[in-house]
Amino acid sequence: MATHGSREPLSSRGVNGVIPEPQNAKKLTELPAELLEYILCSPVLKHDDICNVSCSCKRLHDVCHDRGKVWGHQYKLRWPRLQKYYRQNESCDWLREYRTRHVVGLSIRRTVESISKRFFTEVPCVGQVLGDSFAEIESLGAPEHFCEDELLFILNTDKRKSLTLKYYAKKILYFLRQQNILRSLKTFLDQPSEQQSALEGAVLVDQYCNPLADITIDSISAQLEEITDKVKKMLRIKNPSHPSLRTAPGDRFTVDDYELQRQVVLALNSVLYEQLQYKGNEFDYYNPLNSYVHQVLLRHTGIPISLSVLYMTLARKLGVRLEPVNFPNHFLLRWCQKPTGSSDIYDFVYIDAFGKGKQLTAKECEYLIGHQVTADYYSSISTTEVLLRMVGNLLNIGKRGEGNEKSYQLLRDSLDLYLTINPDNVQYLLLQARLYFHLGIWPEKVLDILQHIQALDPGQHGAVGYLVQHTLEHIQHKRHPVEPEVKRRGAPEHGEVQYSVGLVMKHKRSGYNCVIYGWDPKCTMSQEWITTMRVQQLSSGANQPFYNVLVQDGTCRYAAQENLEPHSAPLEIGHPEVGRYFSEFAADTHYVANEELQTRYPEDMAETLGAVEQLYHRPPPEHMGETLQGAAQELYHRPPPATNANAAAGTQEQGPASSATDQNNQQATPM
Repeated sequence: MATHGSREPLSSRGVNGVIPEPQNAKKLTELPAELLEYILCSPVLKHDDICNVSCSCKRLHDVCHDRGKVWGHQYKLRWPRLQKYYRQNESCDWLREYRTRHVVGLSIRRTVESISKRFFTEVPCVGQVLGDSFAEIESLGAPEHFCEDELLFILNTDKRKSLTLKYYAKKILYFLRQQNILRSLKTFLDQPSEQQSALEGAVLVDQYCNPLADITIDSISAQLEEITDKVKKMLRIKNPSHPSLRTAPGDRFTVDDYELQRQVVLALNSVLYEQLQYKGNEFDYYNPLNSYVHQVLLRHTGIPISLSVLYMTLARKLGVRLEPVNFPNHFLLRWCQKPTGSSDIYDFVYIDAFGKGKQLTAKECEYLIGHQVTADYYSSISTTEVLLRMVGNLLNIGKRGEGNEKSYQLLRDSLDLYLTINPDNVQYLLLQARLYFHLGIWPEKVLDILQHIQALDPGQHGAVGYLVQHTLEHIQHKRHPVEPEVKRRGAPEHGEVQYSVGLVMKHKRSGYNCVIYGWDPKCTMSQEWITTMRVQQLSSGANQPFYNVLVQDGTCRYAAQENLEPHSAPLEIGHPEVGRYFSEFAADTHYVANEELQTRYPEDMAETLGAVEQLYHRPPPEHMGETLQGAAQELYHRPPPATNANAAAGTQEQGPASSATDQNNQQATPM
């Protein structure tokens, strides 16, 4: 054994200390092509590594390009979701595919990155804003799935960073998928009524309202097949020779014998309501999830129409034909007890899927709703009418919502669906025009809607004329926008402002968590709002700073300074608009304002960093730089906030924010 400090013989280390190559050693370029390809397909190598290798010599260039395996591996590594668009063993120029996809991806990302700068002062990513951005992406001439995959890639990166980029990528993906679903819905509606499936229509409604969820007709059908198999097992116990047991999935058939139909219905009720515990959601009836097929299957609860669609589909898979009945206030199914073609309402049994499959007579249906109805209400309806009622339910939920972003989104989505199915409904066209006008979005679209209303019903001239006049004024205002106010903390009139944008706060009285995205040195709301919200009961009344905050529950509020305090243990705020104002949730303490918000509040980030260090004893993130840290420490010298246990006001829920400094942004939004 060599002693400490001993050295290897010179002969073993070679001349000048260079270790000689082992005998029979091969250079990398001398290895077989298959082995080189295997090495170059290592998951640690990225596309720029492969480019560098291929430029090193002709041998490696040929290995990288000749058979395409190396670039094919790189493509599949970077875009795994796109593999379904290529046939197995397909001969393809993978380098060209990679280059094309890479260039398109960069263009899409640049477009998404530019949206915040161009449209920060507008209500974001609806109507024209989205349409313009999508048109830019469409003009690239790339397949649509390239765009979708790039947007998904943006969304799947580190969830606490690039929040603004993700915010707009999500909006564009939402819009993109909805446009595709609308096209599918129109194709569906163009089919002959006998070929339309209520389940397929319900899935399209579900997809349109939840375009970012992974919902397909195949996945929904597979879940229904599993339930069908359970019903068949139940049938096999009661009647091993039942004709429904001899059918394969997808077979179309009808069981004619009434007794055999009864056996199916009993087995279906047993599986759905006893074994799987499906039930009507009586306690949260107006939750929109009750109307979405994938949620009904997941949660085993729904409302009469969604449960009826599932019940009817399952019954037809087993040979029993049930018909939808548009009964007022309680959707039903009817089951004929007489030869086909009867029009007598007393020849039917009515099934209440909401009520665990209970079978009712025509008279008992009236007891269900508490009043008499005419025979027309017992008639069967078409699939289109089923969808109109389903969408109408969602529309009513949106109208009775709390005026937050989620309820407005549901109202917009359900109006889009309703008017796709029934495009000449003047009542809902006028509602759509008023909604867009009220939210200040897509004024050109408002004018198109109003023109259509005027052509359908000239009697609406008064309402149409009022909206046209004010919409034209809004368009004119957009052509000459007012420069937003820049608020500097050093200004004398801002001396009492204690908090800054990006700080995570807690409301002392209401207890909600929020993040500040704007402030005013004094309350800027109308006297009516001040009176309604009892601002005068605050110790400092309206004569104190007020803050625009995004609340954890998805609402936007305007809160008095004395009612807010820094959160003792900051947490992320799950508000859909966070990405509009902030680029990152940093150091588990605060949000970093994006460039557009920093332009409005140029001194606030330094203030926020100083507050973070003082409140949580954590130094600012390194990437902020020493200069900004020093500025933060110098600026953060204000006294701690005053508290008042008697504070009773100073908070108001708002509609979607249009600007951090826009006066209209601070108005309660009735609807």
